[in-house]
Amino acid sequence: MPLALDSRPRPLDHLAERGEGRATALILRSGPLNHDDLRNRVGRLAAWLAGRTAKGDRVASWAAKGEATCLLPLACARAGVVHVPVNPLLKRAQAAHILGDSGSVLLIGNRARLATLEAGDVPSGAQLVAEEDLWDAALACDPMGPSANDPQALAAILYTSGSTGKPKGVMLSHANMWLGAVSVAHYLDMGPDDVTLSVLPLSFDYGQNQLLSTWYAGGAVVPLDFLVPRDVVKACARHGVTTLAAVPPLWLQLSEVDWPEEATRTMRRLTNSGGALTEPLVRDLRRIFPAARLFPMYGLTEAFRSTYLDPALVDSHPTSMGKAIPLAEILVVADDGELAADGEEGELVHAGPLVAQGYWQDAQRTAERFRPAPRGSSYGGTAVWSGDRVRRDVDGLLYFVGRRDAMIKSAGNRISPQEIEDAATATGLVLEAVAVGVPDAKLGQAVCLAVRAGRNFDEQNLRKALTATLPNFMHPRLIRSYEIIPRNPNGKLDRNAIAQDFAA
Repeated sequence: MPLALDSRPRPLDHLAERGEGRATALILRSGPLNHDDLRNRVGRLAAWLAGRTAKGDRVASWAAKGEATCLLPLACARAGVVHVPVNPLLKRAQAAHILGDSGSVLLIGNRARLATLEAGDVPSGAQLVAEEDLWDAALACDPMGPSANDPQALAAILYTSGSTGKPKGVMLSHANMWLGAVSVAHYLDMGPDDVTLSVLPLSFDYGQNQLLSTWYAGGAVVPLDFLVPRDVVKACARHGVTTLAAVPPLWLQLSEVDWPEEATRTMRRLTNSGGALTEPLVRDLRRIFPAARLFPMYGLTEAFRSTYLDPALVDSHPTSMGKAIPLAEILVVADDGELAADGEEGELVHAGPLVAQGYWQDAQRTAERFRPAPRGSSYGGTAVWSGDRVRRDVDGLLYFVGRRDAMIKSAGNRISPQEIEDAATATGLVLEAVAVGVPDAKLGQAVCLAVRAGRNFDEQNLRKALTATLPNFMHPRLIRSYEIIPRNPNGKLDRNAIAQDFAA
């Protein structure tokens, strides 16, 4: 029976109450947990958190997928604290920025990651708890029952890179995350017999929603940190996976390996975000998963998810972003501030209850992105002005035109050029640096770095320094040294000209 579209928000931890008791909820390496286990362990972890924190405190996690990282979103919500998941791919410097910016009072991570932190990386007085010791302490607590927390209260801060500066924290309420789970579970037509393979990082809204939407539907999640694409294939066969989500570079890798029938026969749906699928890739996915429905999607962390394309339209409209997801209102606003006509290019603006609460402790950037909804909005209130240029056809289908900012999207990661540039200039080897993305068939975009060399410049030394300070997905593929870096007539660095140089 299809899920009803219930638009009433709830405290996020109530997701733990959705599934049937003995049905499987989480399949870990150590064995499965059913929904009764999920409720019990969320309650105990919440009680442990409540004993160490105060309402509204920020609690960070920095670990690979496992029981702790999967249950913390609900346990933090039940305890009335704010969860701050840190991507396990990030290194010490990036993690330290997030810990300091969020003011986290507690960090849960595995011992190896915690050991990399240095003096000053953690806010004064913050507690460090090794993941390996967590459950002995949590299971000694009596479980907390479902909370009565305000659905509009802050529940999580998800850090995402912007086109300039360090990662910024997007503030999400219980209602944002609950209704996001409702919307996705509804349009994907998920049910209690679904098994979702969670391959995306839980620090991303797309990855975290895989947990939440599946549990809303009463289904089971298999968290997987894979090393090679074959690991994904094996997991699909072993667990009878019905739902698989990925970004285009991962889909490309998965399309290049053999998929035995036992790994595809239970697959019902494939979902994609983080970049557009190419028509050849769509054909490959159709060939590998002939019975699965393919859902191309578009989203931004500031409003979670915005659009999806009906699987029935993928073949006839392969380049479309589709229409608004349930509980979202998507408007196209022309440069004069009015709603754009059919076929007219404009800015994508997202209104409705999925819109986040702004950026953590950053009023200036919040005011730039979160502004009053345009005239003609049904929801009104605050909307997210995406900066992405789109057009809508006469059938209401949206098409992506381009981005206003300089964000680099590589292998599904949103990368701030300035973060790479700051790391390069901090080495002392270069005087100026400009990071750009150039088209790449596998990655979406490859990172390239233009530099004006300093007196002691050596490319290999620069690469070694960047390897030590930046996560792998930020490492530049190409580095080019200029005597004078191209600038535009206004004297600003000309990113378009630099990108064209690399692409030539």
